[in-house]
Amino acid sequence: MAELKALIFDVDGTLAETERDGHRPAFNQAFIDIGLDWDWTPELYGKLLKVSGGKERIRAYVQDYLGDFQLPSEFSDLDAMIKHLHATKTTYYKQYAAAGKIPLRPGVERFLNEARSEGVRLAIATTTTPANVQALLENTLGADSLNWFDVIAAGDMVPKKKPAPDVYEYALEHIDLPAENCLAFEDTNNGLLSATPTGLKTVVTVNEYTKAQDFTGAQLVLSDLGTPDTPFNVLAGSAGDSTYFTVDVARQLCA
Repeated sequence: MAELKALIFDVDGTLAETERDGHRPAFNQAFIDIGLDWDWTPELYGKLLKVSGGKERIRAYVQDYLGDFQLPSEFSDLDAMIKHLHATKTTYYKQYAAAGKIPLRPGVERFLNEARSEGVRLAIATTTTPANVQALLENTLGADSLNWFDVIAAGDMVPKKKPAPDVYEYALEHIDLPAENCLAFEDTNNGLLSATPTGLKTVVTVNEYTKAQDFTGAQLVLSDLGTPDTPFNVLAGSAGDSTYFTVDVARQLCA
């Protein structure tokens, strides 16, 4: 039986509702700033989330939705515009995080603290930028919270983004543990597809954008991590008699 030694978390949609409450409005404000009339509605953004990575998402939008797009004159090429938009979006995202507009999902803070108290190591494997990770953690969990995580694999640290396994391979290499001693936490099918080839068992907590996706192969699919007062809903798999996610449940899934 494998012993649980580490938990590896995705960020956007898993630790917090960052896509809905942070990235989408920040993208829209960045568009306004350079005079674009783009409006990424919640419905449209849900479709764009099939593409991992903010810069990649902008490029996919231009290619798939704007066949006659005219580049604003201040940019030399599409790459320059995408780079500018993404940097501006990150600035707004950090402002939203600092203002408390991007809350953690139910049970996240409780579970992280429980894991730390029981000596289970923590890591992050995400496609979002390190700056976004820092802004979210420091404004929800405190200034020292970056130090809770032994590894923060984020942004462009790896060649390919999810669903490629690169970011999870990076996290496992730098936490120096085999996949059998770790458990991954995701919210999307792309994330599950990224974790699975590494041998990681994965818990999925769905959200409004991802609840209809295919999570075949996940160890457990939940509405959220739950709290003692607000139980989770088990959508696939078994959490035994538990009504919220605990380290003991994680150990049982890892075994």
